[in-house]
Amino acid sequence: MSLEYPAVSVIMAAYNGAAFIRDTIDSVFAQTMADFEIVVVDDRSKDDTPAVLAAIGDPRLRVFQAERNGGPAVARTIAMGHARGRFIAGLDQDDLCRPDRFAVQLAYLDAHPGIALVGSAIEPFCGERVRPGPFPDLVEPERIDWMMTMLNPIAWSTVMMRGEVARALDPFERDEYRFAEDFDLYRRVRAHGRIGRIAEPLVRYRLHPGGASQRHEEGMIASAARVLLERYEPLFGDGALDSALLMSRYASARHAPPDALVLQRCGAVMEHLLATQDALPAEEALESASRLWWRMARTGLRAGSYGLPALLRAQPRFAHRRGARGRSIGDAAIGAARMLRWRR
Repeated sequence: MSLEYPAVSVIMAAYNGAAFIRDTIDSVFAQTMADFEIVVVDDRSKDDTPAVLAAIGDPRLRVFQAERNGGPAVARTIAMGHARGRFIAGLDQDDLCRPDRFAVQLAYLDAHPGIALVGSAIEPFCGERVRPGPFPDLVEPERIDWMMTMLNPIAWSTVMMRGEVARALDPFERDEYRFAEDFDLYRRVRAHGRIGRIAEPLVRYRLHPGGASQRHEEGMIASAARVLLERYEPLFGDGALDSALLMSRYASARHAPPDALVLQRCGAVMEHLLATQDALPAEEALESASRLWWRMARTGLRAGSYGLPALLRAQPRFAHRRGARGRSIGDAAIGAARMLRWRR
């Protein structure tokens, strides 16, 4: 192990993270692979985060102070400037690494030289409650490319990328895509290699009311749409921004479609993407799109936005999944009950 040239540099933006950041850093110290450094940039925290970090006293932890509060993209870019590792790992201040995370990801990158960045599945948790993570079977680079035309399937805290690729990005993260800077980074990484994903959940993803996804959701939706817009403009022309916002809000952020017309518009966007995609064989792309459309459709059913007859009228030709209609009957009943309570 070399502290001067570690195998892995973990880069982390810290801001008002005193409640969780020590547990996060301890989960890195617990790695089975010990050849790493942790580079933290404190983004001018107003709580005890600097004191928590100063008390750790481990030479593998390097802490820097931002000159001003600039947001996570700026702080991560500063951290990247100090990183010395051959590989770069992302981690947010409130998530937890599984002890073998680094070992598993390094082995994967060694075995797949064409992969520039690898993520993994996540295990979302809130207190003692654990939820299933999204996209449990999404691993192939071709399927990741296809999904990235509609949403961001890679959690930042699971990312490990090759150092030469990370250093080729200038800047490392772009603040103009704030709240979706990681999605923007993944699209830029594709110029340097492919993106893979490991099916095992190597990171526990903390859900809590103070998380950025709750506090800045509208900003995240707008920024993710801007990332999609780059691909959508040649495909949708004047309707590109509207199409990107539809997918960002209802496919990525998982908002319930407010009515069947919006659901139908989402299906039309996906149908056009299917007609122009070349990442996957047609049948695989159709199955993936169908699964995603039914997830959106059932979200609206459960919210009471529409009933099952309206959903079936909005159903696009590609969305014919065996058993999906049957499961939707229960969702429709939940939605109807919610609407009845609301009207009362």
